[in-house]
Amino acid sequence: MGNEYSAVAPFILEKVEVRKIAFLSPEYPHPKTGSSGGIGTSIKNLAMGLLAEGCSVRVLVYAQKEEAVFYDNGICIQQIRNVKFKGLSWYLTRKKLQNIIDTLYEDKKIDVLEASDWTGITSFISPKKCPVVIRLHGSDTYFCHLDQRPVKWINKFHEKRALKKADGLLSVSQFTADTTNAVFGLNKQFTIIPNGIDLDAFSPDDKNKENTNTILYFGSLIRKKGLLELPFIFNAVVAKNPNAKLILLGKDVPDIISGDSSTWQMMQGIFSPAALLNVTYYGAVPYQDMKQHISTATICVFPAFAEALPVSWIEAMALQKPIVASNIGWAQEVIDAGVNGFLVHPKNHLEYATKIIQLLDDAVLQKAFGLAAEKKVKEKFSKEKVAQQSVVFYKKVCVRLESDS
Repeated sequence: MGNEYSAVAPFILEKVEVRKIAFLSPEYPHPKTGSSGGIGTSIKNLAMGLLAEGCSVRVLVYAQKEEAVFYDNGICIQQIRNVKFKGLSWYLTRKKLQNIIDTLYEDKKIDVLEASDWTGITSFISPKKCPVVIRLHGSDTYFCHLDQRPVKWINKFHEKRALKKADGLLSVSQFTADTTNAVFGLNKQFTIIPNGIDLDAFSPDDKNKENTNTILYFGSLIRKKGLLELPFIFNAVVAKNPNAKLILLGKDVPDIISGDSSTWQMMQGIFSPAALLNVTYYGAVPYQDMKQHISTATICVFPAFAEALPVSWIEAMALQKPIVASNIGWAQEVIDAGVNGFLVHPKNHLEYATKIIQLLDDAVLQKAFGLAAEKKVKEKFSKEKVAQQSVVFYKKVCVRLESDS
């Protein structure tokens, strides 16, 4: 598939009109659509970039409480309720989505549909003519593999079927593409286009005064993001630097392994008494407040075991924050170790703590890492560049489908 797309001549692509992009998603970051995670944020960032490229964007958000259409800064959001029918809800909901997609395509309101790999929503959706692209953000099967826990067979079935049926395949990282092929026993070619962010929304601001010795983690409090390793790491930091402060921002999540209802409660039992006194947990905070929290931190830490290509890391980098992150798989596609951050395995608590202490003690290194991080984001992770690459890919898919028909 990759060779087919790369072979399309530029002059052919210039003649192809693909300007109406639709996304099929279980989430979108807006008060009307409920809670949202990384997939929703990634879609919104890409949608904003596509609007800047002159495209129109419609996001079909399923599993909603009501049927409605509204606009979010020029992005058309269509809320869709799932069909409730015992034993057939998943099938009927997919057929409902297929009818909506067919109607939009026939009415020339969309040119291409992009969906994520999560739970394989497009497994039994077969639009009559609308091209369907899947972008890997990390399927349930993928994350269960990284977490080393069993996956529901039904999720794996739908996710694999959706990938095999797709007209085009994208991935936010090479690691996610390679791992996805491995866990599903596939040999698909994925085009790699990373997540992007709005650089205007995450540009350094001299007005925000930075606190010294402040370590920030933002994201869900969940085992797969290394939150049960972070207390051990911070204990070692405080033992060497009693003035170090840890700030935690994000939703508290039940622990799927132990069954405990609160990861935060589990964490509190791991911190040493001295370390716990230096920890502040604010819970989930509004997305629009994130820039200020990141800006006032000294460094950011992300000891994750399972990610695809985390937007949070890129946001921190854009704000010139030095990072100490996990060294697993995807990480090398974001951080250049020793240039714009440090990469350490989350289980290596003492080594992780040593890197944190090194940065806290060295303002010159903080500045060097921060500037290099911002430079990397501008070169690779801006929403504009990601949107431009995506439009070219959509066009290549449409050209190939046209030539095959």
